[in-house]
Amino acid sequence: MATVTQPEAGNTAAESNGDKSPGQFSFSTVKLQEISHLSDYIPNLQSLPNPLEQNPFFHPSDEFYVKSGDVIFRQIVYDLSGTLPSPSPDHLAYHRAGPRREVVFDPKTVRAAIVTCGGLCPGLNTVIRELVVGLWELYGVRQIFGVTAGYRGFYSREPVELNPKLVHSWHKRGGTALETSRGGFDLEKIVDSIQNRGFNQVYIIGGDGTMRGAVKIFNEIRRRKLNIAVTGIPKTVDNDIGIIDKSFGFQTAVEMAQQAISAAHVEAESAVNGIGLVKLMGRSTGHIALHATLSSRDVDCCLIPEMEFYLEGKGGLFEFLEHRLKENGHAVLVVAEGSGQSMIPRTDAQKQERDESGNLVLLNVGGWLKSELNRWWTRDHPGELFTVKYIDPTYMIRAVPANATDNSYCTLLAHSAIHGVMAGYTGFVSGPINGNYAYIPLEEVAQARNVVNTKDHKWAWIRSVTNQPDFERS
Repeated sequence: MATVTQPEAGNTAAESNGDKSPGQFSFSTVKLQEISHLSDYIPNLQSLPNPLEQNPFFHPSDEFYVKSGDVIFRQIVYDLSGTLPSPSPDHLAYHRAGPRREVVFDPKTVRAAIVTCGGLCPGLNTVIRELVVGLWELYGVRQIFGVTAGYRGFYSREPVELNPKLVHSWHKRGGTALETSRGGFDLEKIVDSIQNRGFNQVYIIGGDGTMRGAVKIFNEIRRRKLNIAVTGIPKTVDNDIGIIDKSFGFQTAVEMAQQAISAAHVEAESAVNGIGLVKLMGRSTGHIALHATLSSRDVDCCLIPEMEFYLEGKGGLFEFLEHRLKENGHAVLVVAEGSGQSMIPRTDAQKQERDESGNLVLLNVGGWLKSELNRWWTRDHPGELFTVKYIDPTYMIRAVPANATDNSYCTLLAHSAIHGVMAGYTGFVSGPINGNYAYIPLEEVAQARNVVNTKDHKWAWIRSVTNQPDFERS
């Protein structure tokens, strides 16, 4: 981490004519989050002119290349209304992503490997396509390989050779053309395979578990002092990876969730005392449910993993839904898949059950809620009509092609990663921070989480849109 000292200025907010106004404010230091470079452990690593100089599509100039001093600030919102902290706070910064004037890889000797791991997400094929096209068209790389079946594919399958013609229309397809899987992480076998196959650039696309695996691969490659650059491209439809503004595919997922919510609303509105129940993705965070609710305006209540809720009693879900049914004759309920897990009874076997990534297997909160709703109504309103229509669009949402917004985002992600790797950076992730693309240490991204803060204004928006209870027991 580099520290750049900045000159101090005034440190308190000034008052003028009885009105508070922010005073001068500066940061004592800018802490630059350094990322690894192959030259850190490869002696006598030669620098080469960037091949973009010879690319007929570009006219490189001083403004074209990113300079070593170009940084992206992580925090851009501060409260200057009162007394400011003393000493002034540090300002965390990251290297700006983009092409460098010098590179360390000769395109003729590059053997690049691309792998997708974990669950599906809109935009996976777009990222693969743009990595292939970017390496080929921007830098003249001709040896590009796809590793199939996730991490286990490094040591259990032959890689697939890729080129622009082969991947030309992949961005129009959902899923991943390279196939994917969970688990299968064997560090020694993976790094041995990378080394034996002569790969010197490795592009790893996946979620938080995949990024933790990428950290181990990077550390082992560095320990062996191999001239191999590793970069991660964060993928999670749940948008639960921290630091970056959002993950690719999230925008598409929210858009697709609208169709399920609309269908649930039609079903509920068309029935006597109808409830439309929609379960959306969100193992540990409720971003899809939150943004789908904000976008829809048809949702009466949104339940997310970050928020505890209860069914019975004053201020509970049943009381709220009964009021809505009396008022409107119908209601729409959206629940993220990780919500209410502590409330659902588990057998001893279910308490121990884990998926291939080692995560506790989630119980079906949608099915459980449907049963509880029917039980409640039968008990409290015997003989009265009541309908719960349950919709689970999970696999439909994550398996669709990326929309226009996510497609353009995937392109910028892929090209940012390529520029960084060609320049010799390794052990990093490309991603947008406050709208600008940056290079972030891989380990930092692997450890960061992005959860919904139910105490801030975003959750207040949900409360104001739905008028749902806060589920706080007095």
